[in-house]
Amino acid sequence: MDETNWVALGLLMGSVLLAALYGLAASGHFPAEFRPQKLQRGWGALVLWGTMVATGLAGAVALVLAWRPLPWYATVIGGGAALLFAPLLLQSLPDSFVNGRRGLLVLCAGAVVLAALMWRAA
Repeated sequence: MDETNWVALGLLMGSVLLAALYGLAASGHFPAEFRPQKLQRGWGALVLWGTMVATGLAGAVALVLAWRPLPWYATVIGGGAALLFAPLLLQSLPDSFVNGRRGLLVLCAGAVVLAALMWRAA
């Protein structure tokens, strides 16, 4: 009988979902002329680029850590389902959240926290 680690699967799916939401939200800030003035220079640019690096690392860490406790098919199906669900969820979020610094910070922080929890679960 298959013994899937459901906690690790849930954390992986949450990490992939938040990383995908972050990627979709961040893609709206490119090219630079589409960014709000607050994100074009100074602290805003640091928030944009810093959260991009942190979210990418968190997503990579979650995937690597999921490889050990989860069978490959559960990783592919769970991660794929989260990727497919992300655009639908993003549509329900307010534009002010998605297009601003707050959305970038919240989605990045969520991805980092879930990757850290994945570290404990794996």
